[in-house]
Amino acid sequence: MPSPEAKNFEAISKAKADHNRNCPFPPHTVKMNPFEIERMSWEEGDTIAGLVLEADGQIGTGAFRLVCDGMEPPELDIEEETVIEAPAEPLVVPAGPSPREGDPTA
Repeated sequence: MPSPEAKNFEAISKAKADHNRNCPFPPHTVKMNPFEIERMSWEEGDTIAGLVLEADGQIGTGAFRLVCDGMEPPELDIEEETVIEAPAEPLVVPAGPSPREGDPTA
């Protein structure tokens, strides 16, 4: 009787082959519930069937999800632009030069 680890490895391998037949983007990650990873005596970051193992609490026990770049594009280093907002109050701009001390007035 195959061990749970062997059954999961076989299921992941079959899912990867099926994914590769139907998607132009090869999977790079397999996500599993942290409890399942621990139960298999695996660790996050292990390579399973050529895929990086990642814990995801959103995945139910007894399930896994393959991730490819077509589903979740890799994060890019994008510089955030500084947004300059308009002032809340109108700016008051003098119509001419400010008078200086000692200047004659008209």
